[in-house]
Amino acid sequence: MIAQKSIKLIAILVFSLLPLFAVAGEEVGDHGDGKEFDASELINGHIGDSHEFHIADWDGHPITFYLPVILWSDNGLTVFSSEKFHHDNTGHHVVEANGQEFVRYNEVIFYKDKFEALSEDEKGAFNLDVRPLDFSITKLVFSMLMASVILFLLFFAVARSYKKNDKAPKGIAGFLEPLVIFVRDDIAIPNIGEKKYAKYMPYLLTIFFFIWINNVIGLIPFFPFSSNLTGNIFFTFVLSVITFLITSFSGNKDYWGHVFAPPVPKALYPIMIPIEIIGLITKPFALMIRLFANITAGHIIILSLISLIFIFKSIFIAPISGVFVLFMSVLEMLVAVLQAYVFTLLSALYIGQAVAEHDHH
Repeated sequence: MIAQKSIKLIAILVFSLLPLFAVAGEEVGDHGDGKEFDASELINGHIGDSHEFHIADWDGHPITFYLPVILWSDNGLTVFSSEKFHHDNTGHHVVEANGQEFVRYNEVIFYKDKFEALSEDEKGAFNLDVRPLDFSITKLVFSMLMASVILFLLFFAVARSYKKNDKAPKGIAGFLEPLVIFVRDDIAIPNIGEKKYAKYMPYLLTIFFFIWINNVIGLIPFFPFSSNLTGNIFFTFVLSVITFLITSFSGNKDYWGHVFAPPVPKALYPIMIPIEIIGLITKPFALMIRLFANITAGHIIILSLISLIFIFKSIFIAPISGVFVLFMSVLEMLVAVLQAYVFTLLSALYIGQAVAEHDHH
C-alpha cells in the first residue's frame, strides 16, 4: 500500500514538473540563438494559437509538427504546409503558393504586397482586406478535433458496454455513468424541470464533457496536447452564442413577455425594456468571460512560476518554483472540472428561465 502511494506521488510530481523540461528545452534553443529569455514571449506563445506544434529543441534546432495551412485567397483555394514559413512569425519570410506571395505575422497570414504597406496598428487579424480567409488546421483546431474524437470514442465505448452488459456498468461506463446522472439530477432537472429537461440533456452533456476534456488537454504539457483551447476567447464566445441561441429559441411567451412587457407601469417601459435586453446579452457574455479568464489565468500563473527559474538564472529557485507548479497543477485539475460544471450549470439555468411556465392568477 505504501509503495503504491509512493508511485502515485512520484507520477503526479513528474507530470506536474514536465513543463519545466519543456521550458528548459526552449531556453537552450534561445541561448543557442543568442537571445535572452523572454517570459512574455513564452506565455503568449502558449496561450495563443499557432500553425504548428513546437515539440522540443534538440541541439539548438526545433522539433516541430507542422499543420496544414488552408487559405481562400484571391486565386481560390490555397493549401500548403506551415513548414514553408520556416518558423518565421515576423513577416519577413515569403511563401509562394498558387501564384501568390504570403507572409506570416503573429500567426496571421497576409498578402505580401499589402502587408508591406501596413502600419503596426493595422497588422491585425480583423483587417480582412489585406489577408486571405484562413481555414487552417491550427493548434487549437487540432485540439478541438482531437477532443471531439476522444468524446466520441468514450461514449461509443459506453454504448457498447450497455448493449453487452445489462447489469451494473463496468470500466469506462462505470466511471461515466455517475457523471451523467450528476448532470441530469443536479444540473438539468433542478434548473429546467422534470417535464422538459430531457430535451436539453444531449447539449448539456456535450458541453460538460467537451469543456472538461479540453481543459485537461490544456494541462498536459507535451505533444499532441498542451493547447489552450478553452482559454481562447473566440472558442468560449462560440459556446456562449450556442447557449444564447438555444435559450432564445426555447423561450416561451412568458419569457419574452417579461422582456418586452415587464410587470411594471407602462411609463417605465422605455427604461425597463432596454435593461431586459441588455440582461439577455450579459448572460452569454458572463459565460464567455468566466471560462476564458479562469483557464487562461491558470496557464499564465504556471508558466510565470516556471519562468522565474530562467529570469533569476539560479538553480536554487527551481525547488521553490517546482513546489508551486505542483500545487497549481493539482489546483488546475480541480478548476478543469469546476469550470465545465459552472458553464453547464449556468447554461441549464438560462434555459430553465426561458422554458419556465408561470402561474397566472
